[in-house]
Amino acid sequence: MTAAGRRSALLWAVAAAASATAGCAPSRTAPIGAGGQGPTVRTAPYVPFDVTWLIRPKHGRKYLGAAFGGRSTAPGALDAWIGRAGRAPTLCARRFAWGDGFPAEDITAVWQRRTLPYLVWEPWKTTLRDIAGGRDDAYIRRTAVHVRDLNVPVAIGFAPQMNGDWYPWGTREATPEEFVGAWRHLHDLFQDTGVSNVVWVWSPTVVGPLPPARLRPYYPGDAYADWLGLVGYYTRTGPHTFGSLFAPTIEKLRAFTRNPVLVAETAAEPGARKPADIADLMHAVTTRKDVVGLVWYDARGDTNDKGTEGDKGTDWRIDSSPAALAAFRRGAADPRFGFDVRHP
Repeated sequence: MTAAGRRSALLWAVAAAASATAGCAPSRTAPIGAGGQGPTVRTAPYVPFDVTWLIRPKHGRKYLGAAFGGRSTAPGALDAWIGRAGRAPTLCARRFAWGDGFPAEDITAVWQRRTLPYLVWEPWKTTLRDIAGGRDDAYIRRTAVHVRDLNVPVAIGFAPQMNGDWYPWGTREATPEEFVGAWRHLHDLFQDTGVSNVVWVWSPTVVGPLPPARLRPYYPGDAYADWLGLVGYYTRTGPHTFGSLFAPTIEKLRAFTRNPVLVAETAAEPGARKPADIADLMHAVTTRKDVVGLVWYDARGDTNDKGTEGDKGTDWRIDSSPAALAAFRRGAADPRFGFDVRHP
């Protein structure tokens, strides 16, 4: 081996050893090199960000997350939300369309606010079959390099609500096998590129007790996912307690995984019951040991298409009424929501 080859091998060994302690570590069934053509050679060693403690926060800490419905977080949106909620979020979600350039500046700005960035990666411009088959590998690798080199923690939820029929990557146009194949291929290419600073969020929509849910066929495995990111909304005519809205899905998931749960997208429909819905959600999130936090969808829109600017649909915001806002502020004041995500 040449001197240059020995140096490259040494640097990659350092990066691989560090990544084994963070995120979906390659020590299970998804080894580095499983999905692509090997690591990108770096010119100098670096210390990858260790996201392990972010996946399971210590001392009962919980994420208080916010999402504003768009593909970017508008300047001042976080400050305005903090003013209403009475507490800064510890997680901020935004949509990320397949094919878009990696939003490094937005991610950095959110992290500098002591808030964990969460990208909801939506494959509108491709198919799960094409992703699994390698058609988009160049784009995936470019994105992975940006994520790796930025070296701040990023939660990524790929193709959310795949078990519903309202998205092109859902049940009408894709099979569970295609979803799992695309997820594993994407994940493997990130690992091949030396990425260890991602918290992978597998994000199905909640299901009722009947008919039997087909969740397990969509699960890529514990080696490929860190959080179970459930999507569910409190509505006037549907389930209105955590026990009836989220618990049945969690029970089904526990048949094949013990990974932590993040309520990855939720809100409550306006009405007299909204304050009670908020109180129920906050109580469940803060008291259940297997739930690491929540992300509140703070915008107008319906529950299936939440990104259209100027959407005049349902008002899911925390301040849709004074009583709703008061309930949210009471819940957010729980000290378990007040931890600094930049320091264990």
